Amino acid sequence: MMKLLGRVTSINVRKATWAAGELGLVYAHEDWGMPKRDPKVPEFTALNPNAQVPVLVDGDFVLWESVAIMVYLNQKAGGALLPEDARQRGLVMQWVMWQTTEMGSNWAYPLMSIIRKAPGFDDPQKVADNIGVWTQKMAIIERHLSQSGDYVVGSSFSLADIVITLGLHRWFAIPFEHPPMPASLAYYERMKLRPAAAAWLTPETP
Repeated sequence: MMKLLGRVTSINVRKATWAAGELGLVYAHEDWGMPKRDPKVPEFTALNPNAQVPVLVDGDFVLWESVAIMVYLNQKAGGALLPEDARQRGLVMQWVMWQTTEMGSNWAYPLMSIIRKAPGFDDPQKVADNIGVWTQKMAIIERHLSQSGDYVVGSSFSLADIVITLGLHRWFAIPFEHPPMPASLAYYERMKLRPAAAAWLTPETP
């Protein structure tokens, strides 16, 4: 049986677990990542030398990096979450990568400060600065969702919807003054209704 390694408080782990659920794939889950289980031990770094989650183990095949894992799972299950059309597929991957590199580039400090109360993340100016840049990125997805219809790309649910919804979940879960984003909120509420999404969009997993 496939195994997915990583703590579900990690948004990158939830990308993989949600994708597996949408695709109907069966897997065993192992909690790795602090504070549950240290990924820097030799047992884990033998699988991923970066000591980061998630990691997929499928027989003798090992894969790390959440986007690579989602693409692999999708291909293994028949490809339902990536369009065949080259342009549509390119747009899906554009938004998948954007969520990783842009949407998610400034949420770590507010998350660690406001939600997790982590030592060393107690500078209010840094919180404000990061929220300011994060808000600018959120304005991009708000404009897009106000025009895109039911899904991020085209007329079907895709990998882009998984990553964007998880990003929106984090945005709405952290308590600070949010500007109105009606298109994003409406889209987020629709995605929460998907059965495979329910376990990964909870108050315990901001």
